[in-house]
Parts: sequence; structure tokens; C-alpha cells
Amino acid sequence: MQTQVFWLFILAIPIAFIAWTVTQEELFREPRDYCIGQSKKASHLARRKLFYLFTCEYCFSHYVTLVAVIFTGFKLLLPDWRGYIIAGFALVWVANCYMNIYAFLRQGIKKEKTEIKKLEEDVVEL
Repeated sequence: MQTQVFWLFILAIPIAFIAWTVTQEELFREPRDYCIGQSKKASHLARRKLFYLFTCEYCFSHYVTLVAVIFTGFKLLLPDWRGYIIAGFALVWVANCYMNIYAFLRQGIKKEKTEIKKLEEDVVEL
């Protein structure tokens, strides 16, 4: 059981990393902008939902988790197919906790940088 919990928290790290990078970071801005446009303007509901998948870190993390569970064979609590389902939901939850913590930290850092820049500008004006 301890090994499973260890793997749960470790395996959620790359899931969170991939989901956040694809849906939030500048590296994938152009494809994401295209997906955002398609998710709003596509004529078919299925097409809009498919493209929305690449704009939402929570939604995308489910699919990253599915690939991770298939690739690693990670099961949680039960040794049969139900262990895969439990592992999938648990991994999504932990990965999204990681992403929320990261977003909160980034927001705090951005706020501090903005405040410092304003203080520096005020000092230069004096």
C-alpha cells in the first residue's frame, strides 16, 4: 500500500507537468489559440469539445492520466480492472492539486514582481 501511495504522488507530477505545459505555457500558445478558436466557432458540438480538451488543464489531465496508466500499468487498491479506474481518478485529483498549487505560487510571484516594478518606477520618479 505504501508503494502505491508513493507512486500515486510521483506519477501525478509528470501528468501535471504535461497537462499544464500544453494548456497554459507559451511554448504551445499558437496551437492552443487555434484550439480555443475552434472550441468556440466549430459547427459541430463534438468538434468544439474535442478542441476544448486542449485548452483546459483539468480536462487534458484525464487523457494524460489515461496514457500514463496504460503505459505504466499503475493500479491502486485493487489488483483487477477496478484498480486502473481508481488509479485514474486518484491521479487526476493529485495532478490537479499540484497544478492548483503551482498556479497559486505563480500568481503570488507575478504579484510580487508587479509590486516591485511599481516601487522601482516610483523611486525613479523621485
